Amino acid sequence: MKKYLITNAQIVNEGKIIQADVLISGERIERIAPWISDSNAQVIDLLGNHLIPGMIDDQVHFRDPGLTYKADIHSESKAAVAGGITSFMDMPNTIPN
Repeated sequence: MKKYLITNAQIVNEGKIIQADVLISGERIERIAPWISDSNAQVIDLLGNHLIPGMIDDQVHFRDPGLTYKADIHSESKAAVAGGITSFMDMPNTIPN
């Protein structure tokens, strides 16, 4: 199982910013702590950068149904995930609404 150790992260969560490390095992967060060491993990140093949990996009236009030549749920949800979006609210800009 692949492990990643994110170090020196400025973690933004619930109205606070804390400096901490994050250990990810496979696809799950295993631990968040002020300092973590794991010789089996690939280290990603975020010194000076923020780590933000998954975001919610509250206004997307996936154009599905009716206008899929512009975009559709498949292409646009893949783009959202690539940008860190974990939830979305699709606006009725389709035919029919």
